[in-house]
Amino acid sequence: MPSAGLAPRRVVQLIALLTMLALFAAQLVTALVPYVPVFVAASAANLALDIYLQYKQPGLLSLLGKIRFDVTVRQLLRDMLVLVGLLRIDGIEPLAEQSPLTVALLAFYALHFGCQAVAVMVRRARTLPIVTRNIDASALRLSAAPPRILARQQARRLLTFSVPATAGLLLTAATTDAYWGGIGLGVSLVLMGGGAAYLATWMLPKKRAKADQAVMDWLDEWLSAYKPTVAMYFSGGTTSAYQANMWLSTLSQLDGKPLIVLRERFMVQKIDSTDVPIICFPKVATMFSLETSTLKMMLHPANAAKTSQVLRIPSLKHAFINHGESDKLSSCNPYAKAYDEVWVAGPAARERYQLADIGVEDKDVVEVGRPQLSPIRPYAGAPTGAFTTVLYAPTWEGWDGNPGNTSVVLAGENIVRHLLADPGVRLIYKPHPMTGSQIPAAGAANERIKAMIREANARRSGARPGPEAAAELTRRTDALNLLTAKSFRRSADEMERMMLQGTPDGDSRTAIAEATAAWEAAYWAALPEWEHQIVTEARPAIFSCFNQADLLISDVSSVVSDWLSSEKPYAVANTSGLSEPDFRAGFPTVRAATILAPEADGVPALLQAVRSPEKDVYAESRAELKEHLLGPSDPPSIVRFNGAALDLCAKSDARRARAEARVEAEIPAQRDESTETVDAAEAAMDADPTEELESA
Repeated sequence: MPSAGLAPRRVVQLIALLTMLALFAAQLVTALVPYVPVFVAASAANLALDIYLQYKQPGLLSLLGKIRFDVTVRQLLRDMLVLVGLLRIDGIEPLAEQSPLTVALLAFYALHFGCQAVAVMVRRARTLPIVTRNIDASALRLSAAPPRILARQQARRLLTFSVPATAGLLLTAATTDAYWGGIGLGVSLVLMGGGAAYLATWMLPKKRAKADQAVMDWLDEWLSAYKPTVAMYFSGGTTSAYQANMWLSTLSQLDGKPLIVLRERFMVQKIDSTDVPIICFPKVATMFSLETSTLKMMLHPANAAKTSQVLRIPSLKHAFINHGESDKLSSCNPYAKAYDEVWVAGPAARERYQLADIGVEDKDVVEVGRPQLSPIRPYAGAPTGAFTTVLYAPTWEGWDGNPGNTSVVLAGENIVRHLLADPGVRLIYKPHPMTGSQIPAAGAANERIKAMIREANARRSGARPGPEAAAELTRRTDALNLLTAKSFRRSADEMERMMLQGTPDGDSRTAIAEATAAWEAAYWAALPEWEHQIVTEARPAIFSCFNQADLLISDVSSVVSDWLSSEKPYAVANTSGLSEPDFRAGFPTVRAATILAPEADGVPALLQAVRSPEKDVYAESRAELKEHLLGPSDPPSIVRFNGAALDLCAKSDARRARAEARVEAEIPAQRDESTETVDAAEAAMDADPTEELESA
C-alpha cells in the first residue's frame, strides 16, 4: 500500500529536519559558551547536511522555504553564529582580526546577490517568446546554456561557494589564527565573483539571442516559406501528453504541410519523436502569427482552457478529434459545439452526440474511423499455446470519482484472483497511468493487485529465454533510444534544446516505427510464456499488449472501442450498480461483451468461451459492433481522415475567399464615397461667394 511505503520516507525526512534544527541549537549554544570542538563539528555538520539535502532531497527543503526559512536565511544564520563564536573565543582580536573577516563575508553576500541578479537577467534574455522543435532556428543565434549552478541553482551555488569560507572560519576558530579565515573567504569571493563575471558573458551579443520582435519576424518568414495547411493544437498538464502523442503518426501522413501547435513550454519535450515541426506559443499574443500564415485548419485531441484562445482566429477552421471514444459522458462534452466539426470514429459516436443533445448538430459530425488502430492484429482463432493470455486494462477513476468508472476498487482484486487461480492463464496487467490520482483507494487497490501478481509469479516456475534474448532486447532498446531519447546536457536549457532539435535528418518516422516493432518483438521474446506481467511503463504500448492477448477485460473506456478492431473476445466489469440489461442499454460499447459483476464469478466461463470458440456467443455481435463503433474498413480510416482534412481545408479556403470578396467590394464603395466627398468640396470651393451672399 502507498501509505506503508511513504511512512518510512516521511520519518527519515522528519529526522533530517530535526537534525538540522538540533545542529543549529548546538551551534548557538557552543558559540555562546564557547566550546570549540563541538562548535566546529556542529557548524561543519550543519552545512554538510544542508548541502546533502539540497542535492538529494530538494523537495524537503522547499518546505522550509514556505515558512521563510530558505537557503539564504539558513546560511546567513550559520555564518552569523560562526561570527558570534569567533567573538567569544579567546585569542581572536575583534577589531584587528575579526572585523576584516566580517567585511569579507559581507562582500561575499553582496557578490551572491549580484550573481543572482545577473542570473535573472540571463534567464530572461534566454527566454524566447516562442519555442520550436524540428525547425532550423540557427538564424536566431541560439547558444549553449551557462552552467546550471550559476544560472538556475542559486541555493546550490550559495551553499557550495560558501564551503571554503565556512571551512576557513572554522579553522580560525580551532587555531585562533585569522589567516585561515582570510584564505577561505578569499577563495569564496573568487568563486562567487568569477562566477558572476563568467555568467555575465551570456549577455554579450555573441551569446545573446535576437530580440523578441526579431524572433517573431523570423517565425513569420519561416511560416511563409513552410506554408503549413493543417495543425494539431494541444494544451494540457504534464501527464496529458499521451492525448497528443497518439495522433502523431496520423498527422504526419496527411496531405499538405502539418504543424503541431503547443501552449506550454514543458510540453515541447513531452511530445514523442516526430518529423512534424513543433511551435509553442506560451502567450496568446504571439499565437496570432498563425492568422497571417497559410494555415487553414486545426485538429484538437482534447478540450483545454486555452483552446478558446485559438478559436478567436477567424481564418482557421477547427475539428475536434478527441483522444479516445467511449460511452462515458466525457466523450460528449458540450464544449464540442465550439468547433466547426466533430470528427468521430463511426456511427455510434454520431448517435451518442445526438442522444446527448448538447448542441452539436448532426451535419457537423464527420465519421473518419480511427487511423491509429492499423497496428492491431485481427482475431486468429482460439489460443494455440499452453497459456491463454488475458489483458486486464482497467481505466482510472475519472475526474468525478464515480465508482462506476474503474473496476480497480470494487472488482479488480476479484478479477485478478479468478484469473490467477487458472493455471492455464497468463495475465498482463496494464492499469491506466493516472490510477489513484483522484481516489486514494484506487491507488491502494492497484498496489494490492500488483502484489497478488508478484506472489503468483513466485509460485510458478518454468523455462526462461536464454541470455541471447536479453542481449537482443538490450540491443533493440539501445537502437530505439538512440532514435527517440531526448538526451541533453544537465545544464541544457530551453534555448539550447531548441538549438539542438532543429530540422530532423531523413525519414525518422519510418525509422522509429521499424525500431519500435523490432523492440516489441524482442521484449515479448525475452519474457517466459508462463510469467504474468505488470506493464506500467510507456513501452510496450497498449496496442502491443493487444496483439499478445487472447482476451481483454476492461471498463467502459476507449480501450474497449480500440480492442474491437481485432474482433477478439472481451469482457467489461460492471461496477456501476446497474442491472446487466440496463448496463448494456446504457453503454453501447459493451453490447458484444461478457459482463462481469464485481464478484467476477463469470471469469471461469469466460475463459472456456475463449478457449472453445463454439461457446463464444458474441462473435457475430463483435463484428457488427466493430463497424458500428469504428465505421467501415474500406476505404481505410487514414484515407477517410485525410479526406475530411482536405474538405475542411477547402471550407477554410472558401471562407477566406468570401472574406476577401467582401473587402474588395467595400473598397470601391469607400473610394466612391471618398470621391463624392472630394467633388462636393471642390464644387463648394469653385462657387462664387457673391452668389451665396445674394441667395442669402
